[in-house]
Amino acid sequence: MLKLIASTFSSLFIMSVDYSGTWDMVSNVNLEGYMVALGIDFATRKIASMLKPQKVIEQDGDSFTIKTLTTFRSYSFSFKIGEECEEVTKVLDNRKCQTVVNWKNEKLVCVQKGEKRNRGWTHWIEGNELHLEMYCEDQVCKQIYRKIS
Repeated sequence: MLKLIASTFSSLFIMSVDYSGTWDMVSNVNLEGYMVALGIDFATRKIASMLKPQKVIEQDGDSFTIKTLTTFRSYSFSFKIGEECEEVTKVLDNRKCQTVVNWKNEKLVCVQKGEKRNRGWTHWIEGNELHLEMYCEDQVCKQIYRKIS
């Protein structure tokens, strides 16, 4: 019984993190290495490196929609915590993968299983900043976004 109460309390605490809002990119480290690991062509990498994406996150409890918006391409991904789904990463490398996002403390941790090994991302909030680490194989891209609304 105590374990159930602790588990319920932990879920309530984690769900109190509100990712909802509009976030503008302020820094981007190693996007090139990450895109090379994904197998993205040279021309697309050069265009992507000049973009400043905006993220719009809608959260309803454990259900999320994360939109990444740019003038070149935009991408929307909807998921529910703990439920695996098929994702087609059209805006990046157009691959199918089995994706699951879980809470780890107050972070959103995504694992994408498919052709590429060690692929996924982690989001977390510090103050008014949204941090994102995207990883594929041995490359990690670190981005920071600032909340604008």
